Amino acid sequence: MKRIFRSLLCILILSLAVSSIKAQLRNPRNTQYVWNTDTTLRVVDLSEISLILPRNSFPKLDFPGFIGKEKGLTAFFNHEPVISVSINNEAKAYPLSMLTMHELSNDSLGGIPILPTYCPLCNSSVVYDRRLTYNGKKYLLDFEASGMLRNSDMVMADKQTESWWQQLTGTGLVGELAGAELEVIPSMVISIEDFFIRYPEGRILSPETGSTAQKRYGTNPYKHYDSSTSKPYSQFYDHAKLDPRLPPMERVIDVEGSDGYKIYPFSVIAIEKVINDTYDGKTIVIFYKEGTVSVLDRREIAKSRDIGSATLFSSELESITLTFKKENNSFIDNETNSVWDITGQCIKGKLKGKALTPEPHSNHFAFAWLTFHPESEIYGQ
Repeated sequence: MKRIFRSLLCILILSLAVSSIKAQLRNPRNTQYVWNTDTTLRVVDLSEISLILPRNSFPKLDFPGFIGKEKGLTAFFNHEPVISVSINNEAKAYPLSMLTMHELSNDSLGGIPILPTYCPLCNSSVVYDRRLTYNGKKYLLDFEASGMLRNSDMVMADKQTESWWQQLTGTGLVGELAGAELEVIPSMVISIEDFFIRYPEGRILSPETGSTAQKRYGTNPYKHYDSSTSKPYSQFYDHAKLDPRLPPMERVIDVEGSDGYKIYPFSVIAIEKVINDTYDGKTIVIFYKEGTVSVLDRREIAKSRDIGSATLFSSELESITLTFKKENNSFIDNETNSVWDITGQCIKGKLKGKALTPEPHSNHFAFAWLTFHPESEIYGQ
């Protein structure tokens, strides 16, 4: 009898604990809660997190297949945007049209376990290292899209501890790893055409994933989401938080200093074509090139408008500070008159074969970035 009583008591306590969690989380659709996360460990209030979709709603893209240049240029169109990552002389491309359906992929590149991520609601594309050392313990983490949002941004979950993570910042929010931070791996959002020009031996995600999302690749479920008059969906984001300094859907890229960030609006970058700048002791250059379309404009992505690509590098090369200008579709340094491409590779001139070092940066909508980093300095303001 005592054993039965104890069992019933444990069930009651567990039920009350789950009810308490569900009461704190925002759950507008009354979605089933199926997590074993230690929610007593957290760096944010649970009320900031919205449970939108059931767990496992996003089809997994773990260690997917890849194809080379010839098949890649046939399977995708030239101006389609990809997250380009290069490690230890190996390069991979992750089309945003595919990541829109999966939001992340557990993968490896050049011997490094990586996590390419993309949240279409915030247009946030960031690549992380899946290795973590926290509180003296080492982890190799695998992730999934949790179906939860915070400030309209994807909340990821690792499968080892079921901790919850903010996609845009890489910060552990709730669970055993709350407070931990994932390391950002430098990446670029460029066109497929530019990827294969720079990396002819590179590989791109194969669209033959066999997942339930395969038939939807190349389509945009968020039609006209990034128009100049749009705002984030009000059911996922409190419009009272919008920062008046930039339009909500203005695209920005960021550079990190020792005490904060500086962001560069695409509308300004597209006019200036090249930005030579310094921030917090860093000397950087931003290149801009037309020829990359939006994945958040037309229903059929191939018909979407051209928004271009912006890439950001350290302008220090072998103890020389370079400054740049744009001529036609190439970038010329003023010091040696060498020619560079959008990926920071010198393709002609005295410095041919040299490459600029990418500063860790990513692409976002202004509303999302400024919600998480309101202290950011804005270029041109």
